Amino acid sequence: MLAIRMRTRRHKAPAFATAAALTALAVPALTATPATATPTAPATATATTYDSTYYKNAVGKTGTALKSSLHTIISNQTKLSYSGVWNALKATDQDPRNSNNVVLLYSGLSRSKSLNGGDTGDWNREHVWAQSHGGFGTSTGPGTDIHHLRPTDVRVNSIRGNKDFDNGGSAVSGGGGSLTDSDSFEPRDAVKGDVARMIFYMAVRYEGGDGWADLEVNGNVNNGSAPYMGRLSVLKAWNEQDPPDAFEERRNQVIYDSYQHNRNPFIDHPEWVEAIW
Repeated sequence: MLAIRMRTRRHKAPAFATAAALTALAVPALTATPATATPTAPATATATTYDSTYYKNAVGKTGTALKSSLHTIISNQTKLSYSGVWNALKATDQDPRNSNNVVLLYSGLSRSKSLNGGDTGDWNREHVWAQSHGGFGTSTGPGTDIHHLRPTDVRVNSIRGNKDFDNGGSAVSGGGGSLTDSDSFEPRDAVKGDVARMIFYMAVRYEGGDGWADLEVNGNVNNGSAPYMGRLSVLKAWNEQDPPDAFEERRNQVIYDSYQHNRNPFIDHPEWVEAIW
């Protein structure tokens, strides 16, 4: 493990994107409208539904024993190709109020499924655990694991780059309230917990035993190409502040039922974050 380098950050007051900032993106008005609200429909499954089956070997454990059990459970998955991720995200991140659109992670905009690509105004495949943090790129495995791949605006994705997650910074134009500075990215409030739980999933799923790096969460920013992601204390706080909602729970269920056939345990049991870390 890398030595943890703690530093005092100067937290800036959050700045939220204005309507003018959102319209600054060159995106067709009819295909890039804000999602109206967080869906309130009940999730298709509850944590207890799977405690006696899927999670039976993990329930009641804590610390390294819990992490090890969850790793064994969630490592049994169907792997996608990187090209197959496009269609998967059109299902997992479908706008509940417009089946022709997906909801973009960082901005919260609802954008046409057909606008997937690499041009301004398109949405692309964001690796929430940055590809360079462990060097897995887009190869089948961590590079195509849709538990941490999400639709994002091309420009906002580029601004996030491979930065670690932390509080503070200045407003990201078109980022829906996201903030950034030279070494970190802070997503909008509504998805802070989603981001944290994706990072914790990756740290449990990829432990170095399947040819990929051992991914770990640490207390740093500026992790660069090391297989680490920070900042741990902030991600834990985000998990507490923004519990799973119906959109996140439905997404977990679609991945389990139709694509990878594994689950993100921290969506089903967010309290397991504290039990491990």
